[in-house]
Amino acid sequence: MSEPRSAPTVGQIVLGKRLQDLREKAGLSPEQAARALRVNQTTVRRMEKAEVGLKLLYVEKLLQTYGVDREETDAFLGLAEEANKPGWWHNFRDVVPDWFSVYVSLEGAAKRIRAYEPHWVPGLLQTEGYVRALMAVGFPDACREELDRRVALRMERQALLTRPEDAPQLWAVMDEAVLRRNVGGPDVMRGQIESLLEAVERPNVTLQVVPFDTGPYLGCAGHFQIFRFQIPELPDIVYAEGLTSAVYMDQREEVSAHLQALDRMCEQAATPEGTAAFLRDLLKEI
Repeated sequence: MSEPRSAPTVGQIVLGKRLQDLREKAGLSPEQAARALRVNQTTVRRMEKAEVGLKLLYVEKLLQTYGVDREETDAFLGLAEEANKPGWWHNFRDVVPDWFSVYVSLEGAAKRIRAYEPHWVPGLLQTEGYVRALMAVGFPDACREELDRRVALRMERQALLTRPEDAPQLWAVMDEAVLRRNVGGPDVMRGQIESLLEAVERPNVTLQVVPFDTGPYLGCAGHFQIFRFQIPELPDIVYAEGLTSAVYMDQREEVSAHLQALDRMCEQAATPEGTAAFLRDLLKEI
């Protein structure tokens, strides 16, 4: 059987969808494809959903069954071999749950990231001091070494915003409560706000704050992120996190509802220029 992975890479997700498309184009059911491999149909379905690694012998046999020519098959196998390589975050698997590994993979491949945060500064914009204060509260029983690992993971994720090529666009909306909540003490908060002011000067970062005087607004229910990709096989994906798990949504209706909610929040929030002014004024209060 195909060997399971702790979490799929974006490459596996994309190639799994391609395998499904090729099967459907060939007019075959998962059961018929499974007979070609002499395995249960569950194996084919799991490969298409990126729930297992892409076993190259299985992939090659499926492509032959679907009528794919040799040149395209060889190219597909090369992509599959590359996709099966663990992402950089695999080195942090001791502190990263499987459900969040998927998030890190999607985050690294996204062309545009939109986020709403009612509680904390978005992870990609947090300072090390801010991260450490959050981790100390979120993992009170963790030893110093584990906390250091969790902080290092968060800081390494942020490198994608300053990639020399193909850095994603980040557009985040925060509730004012995020900036009023004292995380780590005055010095940490001062450093965090200064860092946000530096971040909004980057061409690929847009930040908006929803002030208290806006009153109730649509996003008060909870935080979420929306990933958009340049890869045709990947639809927009919404990520919503709970205490011990997360939900990934890619159905058009669900994604559209979150996009509409975020658009409305952006209309109610301070403009990016107004947000920068708000941050500068807040900095004077600390």
